[in-house]
Amino acid sequence: MSAKYAVILGNLGNTCDRFLSGGYKSDLSKEQLWQQVGEMPEVSGIELVGTWDIDADNWKDVKNKLEKYGLQCVSIIPDLFSTRIWGRGSYSAPDRSVRERAVSYTKELVDLAREVGCDLLNIWPGQDGYDYPLAANYREEREWLLDGLKTSAEYAHEKGVRLALEYKVKEPRTHSYLARAADTLLVAQATGLPNVGLTIDSGHAFVAYENVGEMVTLLSMFGDRLFHMHFNDNYGFWDDDMIVGSVRTVEHFEMLYWLRATGYSGWYSMDQYPYREDAQGAIRASILYLQKLEAILDHVGMDAVEALLAKRDAVATAEFVRNHLLASPG
Repeated sequence: MSAKYAVILGNLGNTCDRFLSGGYKSDLSKEQLWQQVGEMPEVSGIELVGTWDIDADNWKDVKNKLEKYGLQCVSIIPDLFSTRIWGRGSYSAPDRSVRERAVSYTKELVDLAREVGCDLLNIWPGQDGYDYPLAANYREEREWLLDGLKTSAEYAHEKGVRLALEYKVKEPRTHSYLARAADTLLVAQATGLPNVGLTIDSGHAFVAYENVGEMVTLLSMFGDRLFHMHFNDNYGFWDDDMIVGSVRTVEHFEMLYWLRATGYSGWYSMDQYPYREDAQGAIRASILYLQKLEAILDHVGMDAVEALLAKRDAVATAEFVRNHLLASPG
């Protein structure tokens, strides 16, 4: 099996944090970002953020760049998180006009996706949640969220576009309505539409104390709802968006096994925020790390991992890790 690798265009640029809004590096032009993607031989797909990278005025230029660099647009991410209008939510905002704008904006990006040959919108409604107890009507706001997603998904279904809901337990809100795999799966199922599934961001899952391999399996068991994957790494306390493999090795090997075992055929997309390090180098390091683990899995074989799991023996697992995941000296 050969995985398909993609990157989010903006991650190659001068990413910002809440302490320095201008970022720690020099700004790059949009053309320079595209060039950097094109320079990575392992990458054949790209993700674009709506309004940041693609809109009704520039989609033809985007289409030309896809052809120029030999890339496929694997998803478009609606910007439902970085604009002031969404500060109190998008699909679940208290203001009805804001909720209606979130739906109309999603529909606009569905149309743009079709124009550039993309069949997936990656939906991360990061502002849909709450911050304090006794400051939100959970039932009402969740109903608004579901209604907005369902309306958007019905339109997308007519256009042949899928919606992948990306969950994250917190940030920018202290509590997100799409927080974990299981509750997001419930939302996807509640739409009653086959074109609504999930994106697992490995870093988001780690912060939620999830085991990604288990979540991959869960989504496979309940309707084959895993539509997309984002890869990064962290220590489990915050969405640090680090180079894959910086912290976790065994978990990444296991998730690659389960992605293969469940027949996942989507993209492996890198979602990192290299605040200070060379962005192209950091993102490529993640891809090379995953490719190394894939090669180990190829060498060991799926049957050997299945036999290991059947033992349910942590000591046997430790031996397996020593023998196969740790390089021998010399």
